[in-house]
Amino acid sequence: MKIRLWLLMSLGIFLLQGCATPKIRLFTDSTVPYKEYTLEGTQSPKVLVIQANGQINEGPSKGLLRDRPGMVPDIISQLRLAEKDDDIGAVVVKINSPGGSVTASDVLYHEIKTFKEKTGKKVVAVFMGIAASGGYYIALPADRIVAHPTTITGSVGVIFLQPKVEGLMEKLGVGVDVSKSGDQKDMGSPFRASTEEEARLLQDLTDQLGRRFIDLLIQHRQVTPEALDDIRTARIFLADEARQLGLVDRIGYVEDAIQSAKTLAGLPDDAKVVVYRRGEFPDDTVYNAAGTLTGTAEPELIHVELPGAIGELGSGFFYIWPPAAGL
Repeated sequence: MKIRLWLLMSLGIFLLQGCATPKIRLFTDSTVPYKEYTLEGTQSPKVLVIQANGQINEGPSKGLLRDRPGMVPDIISQLRLAEKDDDIGAVVVKINSPGGSVTASDVLYHEIKTFKEKTGKKVVAVFMGIAASGGYYIALPADRIVAHPTTITGSVGVIFLQPKVEGLMEKLGVGVDVSKSGDQKDMGSPFRASTEEEARLLQDLTDQLGRRFIDLLIQHRQVTPEALDDIRTARIFLADEARQLGLVDRIGYVEDAIQSAKTLAGLPDDAKVVVYRRGEFPDDTVYNAAGTLTGTAEPELIHVELPGAIGELGSGFFYIWPPAAGL
């Protein structure tokens, strides 16, 4: 009843939007093409700022009534536009993410690395509140990593999530009949406990994916063996400790990352700073995280995202810091 009343009230506001000053949409249209908007500066070449906010996923972001494009296709679309624009001299990737699935994180890593190799453009990553696990992984190809003074980063490792419901099913008096072509075909099934052999195999897969993360870290960052011992624990670090370990290059703010991008690319101090948006925002800044996935600049009346643990994550391997993902 409460949900129905809420929807009726929302619909009433929507119908009155033609008479009110704020323009409000019930839903936004993610099919609106990106346009370039200048945030500051007057000269070209330009610095493009790309947002990486939330869980890293390939599929759509699940909402109560409607989905939005996932982070992976969204960022790839922006990289493709930047690749075609010779006036883009550098890219700043602004990351605020606890990570995501192993494959989605690896796809973004690959796309950013390939973008650099194909274009020769400089890439700087800047960490906001959280850039942990997969959020750190996607920054590895960057020419420089800048962390906000209060950033939580690290969590360099992989976790296998395996929800189990066999106890609940037993209490409810229900079961699942399984016909399978091999003994381990349903390995990791939520409907039964794992055998010792299955647990060993799953741990082996987890270790292999964890080694890949560490190998890429060693490839891209100069870390000492002593620092690597701390990093291998997959613990999180505050920005300054991450800098001491070699995970980031400097402590700073978004404007410092933009200046680093200009310096690395040899751009003038007054180079334009641009973003790709699906609509224009008044008094826009680089701290506006609403202009990419939302579809247009008009406030969206109805989009309630489901929590990550419910809406996006299931069984599988993740480069993610679980507490920041609601787990």
